[in-house]
Amino acid sequence: MALDSKIFVAGHNGLVGSAICRRLESVGHSNVLTRSHSEVDLQDQAATREFFEAERPEQVYLAAAKVGGIHANNSFPAQFIHDNLAIALSVIDSAYQTGVKKLLFLGSSCIYPKLAPQPMPESCLLTGELEPTNEPYALAKIAGIKLCESYNREYGTNFFSAMPTNLYGIGDNFDLETSHVLPALLRKCHEAHEQRNESFVVWGSGTPMREFLYADDLADACVFLMENCSFADVGSHINIGTGSDVTIRELAELVCETVGFEGELVFDATKPDGTPRKLLDVSRMTSLGWTASTPLRDGLKSAYEWYLSTL
Repeated sequence: MALDSKIFVAGHNGLVGSAICRRLESVGHSNVLTRSHSEVDLQDQAATREFFEAERPEQVYLAAAKVGGIHANNSFPAQFIHDNLAIALSVIDSAYQTGVKKLLFLGSSCIYPKLAPQPMPESCLLTGELEPTNEPYALAKIAGIKLCESYNREYGTNFFSAMPTNLYGIGDNFDLETSHVLPALLRKCHEAHEQRNESFVVWGSGTPMREFLYADDLADACVFLMENCSFADVGSHINIGTGSDVTIRELAELVCETVGFEGELVFDATKPDGTPRKLLDVSRMTSLGWTASTPLRDGLKSAYEWYLSTL
């Protein structure tokens, strides 16, 4: 793509979309197109089509989504499936109708079965039951993958999907009602530190293992895919992660180190642990020539500094 080619980043205010915008600008792209929800409601097919007709972007990064942690997914299942399905339908069809050359749809590792083999390869999609707590969101993301795949088969488009692991970084959501595990731990630890608490309590036993990817690394991977690959290279979807994981205990210890909390770290084993392990198989991404570069300790430091700047 020429550096002045028009590129639309849907969801530019979110964790992923903002990181993609930073990455595109850092490599010299000068025509990055963005719209807030108040400017274009991507759930509205007519409004979305009108926007695409007027702007005619050549590439689209579809990072817009309704996202949240377990509590939010459990509390608002209808909103999660409706809003994410509506966004995928509106944007992907509008991209086809207006001749977009390439589209990247961003999904989530929660698309894979609850009891998927570890690490989880792309081939395990639709081979078992989903985790019930986020099934509506996962189904909407699976539908987005299949929309891209089906449009490619029927219309010859070049649309494909990337499935990132757990994300964190600059621009993350630190609201304790809707945030994911890592920003929630950072905020709770910060508050314990500020209040000079003797201990910091973490839910569960601390033994489950999780993989975490810095959002700017994901953005780098997305731009790499869009600049170097096609649907034929990627297939319907490809995993993006670090290829390694840590226990929740190790994560909590790193969080305490980052924040400077020196009290006791306590695990409340009466609270649920969730899935024992969730690690992506990233061998296909590695074979294409990309690997993550930000160590967890460094990424946590950047995320915490950004959080402090918002207080």
